[in-house]
Amino acid sequence: MDRILITSAIPYINGIKHLGNLVGSQLPSDLFARYMRLRGHEVMFICATDEHGTPAEIAAKDAGKDVATYCQEMYHVQKELAERFHLSFDHFGRSSSQRNHALTQYFAGRLEENGYITEVIEKQIYSKADQRYLPDRYVRGECPSCGYANARGDQCENCTKQLDPTDLINPYSAISGSTDLEIRKTKHLYLRQSLFRKKLEEWIDSKNDWPILTTSIAKKWLFDDAGLQDRGITRDLDWGIPVRKGTEPWPGMEQKVFYVWFDAPIEYIAATAEWADTNNLTDEAWERWWRTDKGAEDVRYIQFMGKDNVPFHTLSFPVTIMGSNDPWKLVDYIKSFNFLNYDGGQFSTSLGRGIFMDQALDILPADYWRWWLLSHAPEHSDSEFTWENFMESINNDLANVLGNFVSRVTQFSRKHFGQTIPLNHGWTELELNTIKRLKTNLEEYENCLEQIEIRKAAQILRRIWSYGNEYIQEAAPWVKLKSDQERASTIMNFSLNLINFYGIVSEPYIPETAKLMRGIFKSSSSLNWPHDIEHCLKSLDPLILVEMPPILFKKITPAECENWKSQFSGQSNQSHDT
Repeated sequence: MDRILITSAIPYINGIKHLGNLVGSQLPSDLFARYMRLRGHEVMFICATDEHGTPAEIAAKDAGKDVATYCQEMYHVQKELAERFHLSFDHFGRSSSQRNHALTQYFAGRLEENGYITEVIEKQIYSKADQRYLPDRYVRGECPSCGYANARGDQCENCTKQLDPTDLINPYSAISGSTDLEIRKTKHLYLRQSLFRKKLEEWIDSKNDWPILTTSIAKKWLFDDAGLQDRGITRDLDWGIPVRKGTEPWPGMEQKVFYVWFDAPIEYIAATAEWADTNNLTDEAWERWWRTDKGAEDVRYIQFMGKDNVPFHTLSFPVTIMGSNDPWKLVDYIKSFNFLNYDGGQFSTSLGRGIFMDQALDILPADYWRWWLLSHAPEHSDSEFTWENFMESINNDLANVLGNFVSRVTQFSRKHFGQTIPLNHGWTELELNTIKRLKTNLEEYENCLEQIEIRKAAQILRRIWSYGNEYIQEAAPWVKLKSDQERASTIMNFSLNLINFYGIVSEPYIPETAKLMRGIFKSSSSLNWPHDIEHCLKSLDPLILVEMPPILFKKITPAECENWKSQFSGQSNQSHDT
């Protein structure tokens, strides 16, 4: 049994996330965590809300609430939605926690002691009306690249160009709208990333099993025209982790907080400590996952994230870990994802274009969305959600293949053999050949999940489901029932055991449906990975009751598809927080 540490990129607190956010980190990491648990490994699966930075302050202001109250409310909203999507986190934490405060300040102190933090005087926009500096998204103005009139200070939403607030033409305060701005000098702390270029290069080169997407982004940042640059890790904001050297004050930094991208990855560690606190465990319980001097040298650590998060996880966070000179665990594998687009364009929070997590669950249960998103995960290129493709996938994969098999088997068995499982009177070549096919495909399925090849694994799982329909069609128990009752009984015994088998191997993708399939067999089915398929397909006690399940998946009609397409086009859809 291995120990597997899994972290999902932590979502911003500023509103409910859309499905593109979900499939970029949380959902695939949940699939992998579930599979690793099924294989008997000890898993620690961590996520949290990312509660600092200008997005949190602006969202709170727009909601008419103080930022602490807003973050607390949105934490509970995001936690509830994660649970409704059956995301099996061991702990879902908060980057505003006291654990993260203490750890972030600790890391900053260690980095400063080791000479990896320097003070830099930089120019920043100051608003006289607001009597404060305006970082990042607190400045709006005309994009110097495309002329878009309402570009943010960090990025133009129109042309996606990365910006600095001082780049904007005719800038104004996003807080008050004031144009009474001036450039002032202010002092900030910078992490000396440039000193780690060679060490990072060697570390990244040693990861020859990483996805090309991950390594290509990391190396682009290492070797672009300017090379790896030192990065500011403080901001002039009210909300955030106060700048301190461990427990000591930091002279000249009394009114500043740490930059959100400095403290956010540290929350992975802090959230594991929060898990220990919640369960009344000692520090040793979480340190064994994170400190190599406390047992973490035996841990395999995998991170999941969208491609826009890769630079911070391959460069900045590793520099924080390395620069502390403490025995912290570095990531072993980074699974990164491209973007999911929406019906010919991009998801847009501000325009209400696309589907958000709460809206999706108002329409259909979570497993519908889990299946489509995971079977279309943007692993090797951007992928696109269209309602037509969604309808086709749900109807063909879930309703026609899996749902149809479960329905016809359970109905036939109850009608002709009563409430208990029919007896197995001995397998024929048909059962043995079906098992042979299942074995081959289960091995491929396992290999794909081990390699975190999510789309390919989904294709194999669908193929495994399809063998049930092919088997029952060829076995034809409705024919055998007239001439050979024992053979018909064996066919139904095998078919019901197949449903139980599907209820195990489908669990990482559609956990609620998998649980329902296993629940058909009262007091007999267990969630143990089928290492021995022959044994698994004989595992059900023939004396137990067979419960009639509801329809597993209802088909989506073209009329529903067209209605949803119109509803979420951005024309009438009520927008969520940005």
